Amino acid sequence: MKNKLILLLTLLALVTLQGCREVHENPYYPNAIINFTINLNQLDYYDLRVVSGYTYLTSDPMSTSRGIIVYRLSQDEFRAYDRLPPNNPYCRDDNGNLTRLVVDFPFVVDNCNDIKYNIINGDLFEGEGVYPLIQYHTSFNGYEVHIYN
Repeated sequence: MKNKLILLLTLLALVTLQGCREVHENPYYPNAIINFTINLNQLDYYDLRVVSGYTYLTSDPMSTSRGIIVYRLSQDEFRAYDRLPPNNPYCRDDNGNLTRLVVDFPFVVDNCNDIKYNIINGDLFEGEGVYPLIQYHTSFNGYEVHIYN
């Protein structure tokens, strides 16, 4: 009986410690107010009418955001990720321009830092990095997607 109690307490401690992963807040999170709605009936958003469709949205040039990737996860769910590379946003391409994330389905790719992210949940898939994609909230009412932080 005593051995079972020790085993149970040990398992409980392991489960508790497993749930206490340290989560790091991304210091590169854009200081931008994201709050807009897109109407899927507009031709600009045609690619979002089907599940697994995605599109790029541009950002205000004065914003710290590099634009947004909107991805349709299911009939009623969307994901919105900032195009700012979350692990090294200061990386520049051969022309000296700050880089942006791109979709190479089923991944979001940071070509400058050789990192791939899962488009479904934004988690790091391959490469050296600490932070997942910067994700914004979305809501859907049947024909409009509201994206906000």
